[in-house]
Amino acid sequence: MKHIPRKRFGQHFLSDHGIIDGIVDAIAPQAGQPMVEIGPGLAALTQPLVERLGRLTVIELDRDLALRLRLHGQLEVIESDVLRVDFTQLALDWRARVGQPALKLRVVGNLPYNISTPILFHLLAHVAVIEDQHFMLQKEVIDRMVASPATGDYGRLSVMLQWRYAMENVLFVPPESFDPPPRVDSAVVRMVPREAPVPLSEPLLEELVQVAFSQRRKLLRHTLGRWLEAKAYPGTFDTQRRAEEVPVDEYVALAAAMGPKT
Repeated sequence: MKHIPRKRFGQHFLSDHGIIDGIVDAIAPQAGQPMVEIGPGLAALTQPLVERLGRLTVIELDRDLALRLRLHGQLEVIESDVLRVDFTQLALDWRARVGQPALKLRVVGNLPYNISTPILFHLLAHVAVIEDQHFMLQKEVIDRMVASPATGDYGRLSVMLQWRYAMENVLFVPPESFDPPPRVDSAVVRMVPREAPVPLSEPLLEELVQVAFSQRRKLLRHTLGRWLEAKAYPGTFDTQRRAEEVPVDEYVALAAAMGPKT
């Protein structure tokens, strides 16, 4: 029976074999690697991945699709909302299974556009056990993720993710590559956790960046400057700039100077 895409799950199924091959080449899966796919859908990407890996864990919320996927002998199916999945525990399970205590997960997927940002922040909490991530997302989201300072796309998402990942936009995916076609362009991003990120309090960095970009047209003295005064920050920070003019490393250095890592 043909599966009818469900709007409430944001389902758009990849159908362009050329694009699928391009994504698999970018991921470059190797036999035996521990990999988790988010939102496998109709297995367009799943099948070529598992052929190279030998075994693959998939996370699927749609119960009808999960039922189909369980018929595949090489898949471990987790029927769940991805925001409820403990990726650290998944890594520990893989390590116990193969006897490699330092093993890290590779994570891939065509992320639902309506919850892509929450998924990215959920994974940020598990970054210590992740080798890399390859995601198909709405192109404008990826543009914000990889944006440089002093550009219109640069913002909170840019800072929070670039602090912890090196990122690259690796492939453009047009709407006609999907069934049904979405109303937006898509792209594939590669995210590699930084080996030695600056130690800091992530909640503090998030609050700091949120305050800074709350009124991005104004100089920071009206937003971040007042916030720093309220926190009785004893150091100095140039607030005669707009939020988008401050590089990631300066936001990170400020957060590190203000409090210990939590």
